[in-house]
Amino acid sequence: MHTSIAANDWRDVGERDQLHVVACGSVDDGKSTLIGRLLIETGSVTDDQLVRLSELSRRYGGVADELEYALLLDGLEAEREQGITIDVAYRYFATARRAFVVADTPGHEQYTRNMLTGASTADLALLLVDVRHGITTQTMRHARIAALLGIRHVLVVVNKMDLVDHAEEPFVAVRDAFEMFAAPLGFAAIAAIPVAARHGDNVARPSERMPWHRGATVLEHLESVDVASARPQALRFLVQSVTRANGDFRGLAGLVASGDIVRGETLAVGGSARTVRLERIVTLDGDLERAAAGDAVTLVLADHADIGRGDVLARPGAGPEITDQFAAHLVWLDEHPLLPSRTYLLRIGTRMVPASITALRHRIDIETGGRVAGRTLATNDIGVCNVSTAVPVPVDAYADNRATGAFILIDRDSAATVGAGMIDFSLHRAANVRHQTFVVDKTARARQKGQQPCIVWFTGLPGAGKSTIMNLVEQLLVRRGAHTYALDGDNLRGGLNHDLGFTDADRVENIRRAGEVARLMVDAGLVVLCAFISPFRADRRMVRELVGATEFLEVFVDTPLGECMARDPKGLYANAQAGRARHVTGLDSPYEPPEAPDLHLVTIGATAERLAETVIAELERRGTIGR
Repeated sequence: MHTSIAANDWRDVGERDQLHVVACGSVDDGKSTLIGRLLIETGSVTDDQLVRLSELSRRYGGVADELEYALLLDGLEAEREQGITIDVAYRYFATARRAFVVADTPGHEQYTRNMLTGASTADLALLLVDVRHGITTQTMRHARIAALLGIRHVLVVVNKMDLVDHAEEPFVAVRDAFEMFAAPLGFAAIAAIPVAARHGDNVARPSERMPWHRGATVLEHLESVDVASARPQALRFLVQSVTRANGDFRGLAGLVASGDIVRGETLAVGGSARTVRLERIVTLDGDLERAAAGDAVTLVLADHADIGRGDVLARPGAGPEITDQFAAHLVWLDEHPLLPSRTYLLRIGTRMVPASITALRHRIDIETGGRVAGRTLATNDIGVCNVSTAVPVPVDAYADNRATGAFILIDRDSAATVGAGMIDFSLHRAANVRHQTFVVDKTARARQKGQQPCIVWFTGLPGAGKSTIMNLVEQLLVRRGAHTYALDGDNLRGGLNHDLGFTDADRVENIRRAGEVARLMVDAGLVVLCAFISPFRADRRMVRELVGATEFLEVFVDTPLGECMARDPKGLYANAQAGRARHVTGLDSPYEPPEAPDLHLVTIGATAERLAETVIAELERRGTIGR
């Protein structure tokens, strides 16, 4: 028998006795049923909840007069109607020996992001397997993600043993198959228990129908497993905001993400040599002498220091490392593929910075763990990549500290989370690169030429007239004595970008390289004219951000697709229609027109000469060239 603790008193068990569990596995393997059973067996369900469960079981249940334990967790109406979990449901219960925080995560492949959420703080993965189906691809995916997220303990619960007459052989086959698959993943301990969750066999009490199993029940294993040694001990305080009150008060509000912090000690800012002394640890309930992992507190420093949101406080000489390049494992979550070189927003701790994947080193085969070459990642793929951030950030290897070793990638247009990463190590070659400054700089070069340098970026469909208008603009500028250079998409593909094709990933890299060349020419003081289809808004914005808004003029050459196809100066559309060309923008490859271009040129009804003069007038208005 297990002595239970009332549902509202589970927090009375100390933090050191809490076990964070993520329940995962394939859809309909019985995760919610198992956890619901554990809640009831430990007395963590109130009488009102039991009455409500009975009502829901009659409404949604499949067997008369039986409780549907999964309904305790399947809180969304859509889940009840479909009989699946599509969100992360957190439940709390406790016995006299330990408190438990359990995340019931979705089994469907499209909800892998929810599984990542539930697993991100877990100490143990409770992996459900239907004994009839054995180890599935989703089982393998969840096991690999658990390993990547630093979970060192796995409990394989082989469920629905009643459907194989409680026989030992099917259980042994599943257990052995999982142990063989998981051997390379580096788990500290793997345990397997046969259960029939619906009937309670081996959940909280030993099953009389499986006398051959002499090991622990699920609850006994959860009570006794030792995970304390896997938890990080190094102090990481993540600064959320700077608070001010009553004139003199200045505090750093944030979270003790790992380790502990003691009043009066000396702290380092990130991985730098800057140190500060901690004067007070402030909470709404009064000052503390010590704060531990998980505590949200406000720190008052004895010394004034330039510290703000995104900074990390640690003990001197104990990291984290400050870097702008690192290697990482990445789980891709978006329906649109990863595009290396595209700029995303990266959030690590409380800091948000622009970042890009500079190299996808390989993709991981879910079943074999082998390395697969590839240029991109699709939904739920796992890959190993190099990441570059716009500014240096404090990081740890994920294996050393989750708080500063995990990050997410966010799409800059949709604000959707598109990827979740775990840092492997800093790329130390970044530390060997130092920007060299020169006495003769961009300002001096521009003054010498009597102009303001900028990028004039012509974008539009193939055949829209970009190169024609750009050519005329450059002629007009040269007549005025301006110093220019023209970059054309086709010309660059004949040299610098000859290795790139026309996939989305190659197009992104094509524009990244072109943008970097244009930026160097702006630094030389030139007016740089660029004609590129550049179909994606995100990539045009990336080029703008290389130089700033005042040095970038986006010109949308707006020609309808039908007119472009009629012109077809290079025969591109004809080749596409004849099946001789693929990835043609406007046909089988998308074009995202500018939503608010700096200059909108409608070509129908206007001559190229008139449109070129419109560009010149805009450059005069901006002060790029004199009137």
